[in-house]
Amino acid sequence: MKRLADVLIVLAAAPLWLPLAAVVALVALVAQRRPLFYVDERTGKDGRPFRLVKFRTMRIGDAPDAERLTVFGRFLRSTSLDELPQLWNVLKGDMSLVGPRPLPVRYLPRYTPEQNRRHEVRPGITGWAQIHGRNALDWEDKFRYDVDYVNHQSLWLDTKILAATVWQVVSRRGISHSGDATMPEFQPGLIAS
Repeated sequence: MKRLADVLIVLAAAPLWLPLAAVVALVALVAQRRPLFYVDERTGKDGRPFRLVKFRTMRIGDAPDAERLTVFGRFLRSTSLDELPQLWNVLKGDMSLVGPRPLPVRYLPRYTPEQNRRHEVRPGITGWAQIHGRNALDWEDKFRYDVDYVNHQSLWLDTKILAATVWQVVSRRGISHSGDATMPEFQPGLIAS
């Protein structure tokens, strides 16, 4: 039921998001040049890896995120427009509209068994943790919200999260972690930092 709802919603909204994605792509090509997309291996349902696609917001290199974040990239992140290509991941079945955010595959061995329960469902473009603070949360709180979502998932909860996400995006809250351009690396032992 949830998978069907995801596909129907994404297809029904295509007349809105496809032209918007095309405009963002054109501006991004002018403002940042290529590559247009950021593609990263993330962990999906049952721990299976998949390739997540976003509009690129940073320059390529080894400098800290804050130094690599472009002006246009900062705008894309603050409006969540960088997430638009993930609707393709939803159509492919890698992701859902709602679920725990997909994290890098390299984090897999770092989770406790309880934290690993976040992979019992498809990852989402938005989720329970996102509407409760997004990147302003520490890792411990994020994982607690993720597992809470797994325990209580329902169509009603997904609808509530989608509605609250609109407000979260409009208010531009929780875009980055305190002191970071994005979110610090997840390292057990430093989980509450």
